[in-house]
Amino acid sequence: MASSSSSSSSNSNGGAASLEVAIVGGGIIGVMMALGLHRRGIKAVIYERAPSWHEVSAGFAFTGAGRECMQRLDPGILEVLGRISQKTDASTSNSYWDAYHPRTRQDAEDESKALLFRTPNNKLLFWGCVRSQFLLGMVALLPEGTVKFGKQLVSYDDDDESAKVILHFEDGSTAEAHALLGCDGIHSTTRKVLLGADHPASRPGYTHIAAYRTMVPIDVGIAALGEKVAGGGCMHCGPDACLMSYPVMGGTLLNVAVFAHDPSEFPDPDKMTAPAERGEIERLFKGWSPHLADIAKLYPEKLVKWGIFDMDQNPPPTYARGRACIVGDAAHASTPFLGVGACTGVEDALVLCMVLESAQQKTPNGDTEGDSVRQALQTYNRARLERGRWVHRSSREVGQMYQWRYGPTGRDTERIQRKLERDSQTIVNYDVLAPLMA
Repeated sequence: MASSSSSSSSNSNGGAASLEVAIVGGGIIGVMMALGLHRRGIKAVIYERAPSWHEVSAGFAFTGAGRECMQRLDPGILEVLGRISQKTDASTSNSYWDAYHPRTRQDAEDESKALLFRTPNNKLLFWGCVRSQFLLGMVALLPEGTVKFGKQLVSYDDDDESAKVILHFEDGSTAEAHALLGCDGIHSTTRKVLLGADHPASRPGYTHIAAYRTMVPIDVGIAALGEKVAGGGCMHCGPDACLMSYPVMGGTLLNVAVFAHDPSEFPDPDKMTAPAERGEIERLFKGWSPHLADIAKLYPEKLVKWGIFDMDQNPPPTYARGRACIVGDAAHASTPFLGVGACTGVEDALVLCMVLESAQQKTPNGDTEGDSVRQALQTYNRARLERGRWVHRSSREVGQMYQWRYGPTGRDTERIQRKLERDSQTIVNYDVLAPLMA
């Protein structure tokens, strides 16, 4: 296993030496990464800073293309998602609504007066689920001993003599592996060490959007926002704010998120959350259509708001150096508006599994893994850098567009629709493995 006392051994596929991989971070992508590597005979250990499994109970979704990557990583991952997700199909659509101008609830639910447009789901085909439920479902597939809790990475050394990475943790312990995969999220320690603590890209940037999230029973959501929310994803647009909703948990719950433009700096950029009150949402939607003006009733009096951060202001110049790389949000954290942040991390995981499997096959009879691993991670970097940057840039633009703050589209419905269609085509038509063939 990936520890200071381990050594290379032959895998079950023949004479190739088994690579040992350290995964920093036990979130969605870290666990997926471990499952994909284990399936390919590569030893992986997850080092998670928390004392136990923990994930926010918020909703998120995966496209059809993202699910294809899951199938290639490990079919068990897709089986878990299939059991717990609310599925869209080619007959459903996402709808976009003017939530500001209609003056009555009747007008707000009248498609001829409030619906801006629909986008069919015959391409993206989102499956929505609750993050914590998906994580725990995947965890059940991990081999025993795959995770070590209470391991906060402090630094690492890339040691040429041993051809390994030496990880140093806050509790004073160390571990070693042939490769370090930083799946440690938007505030990635791996990224800070890889780029240097003073590098602008070592820290994410505040997008000046705050989010107020909740989940409510589907009947409560329908009573507040109308029957339309039960049928698929809805985006309610207006000046300086928007509201996103979609069903999860087999259609029994409605995931609701209010996003508000925030001109000030976020009070705690490290924690990314701050205490808030229902009155903030009430003031935000004052003067909007009645159903949005009343949306605050779905929230408790005291709540938490989330600062939306991403990597777009200072994107990393590289995702890999030596025997270490960054993956998922650690590399290209994006806003949620494009809806493919998690899917992009799944793409990362598949590419990394492919290149590390190839590296393992190039190390017969216990030869040093140093060169093959470094080359593999550089191949990953070349394959993923442009894609990651496109995702966080486009997602930021789409978020501004929903709040009528994006200059090229303004409030022009046709321009908004055209941009969404172009972005959707870029998502759907992208060939994840094509860069590996170049």
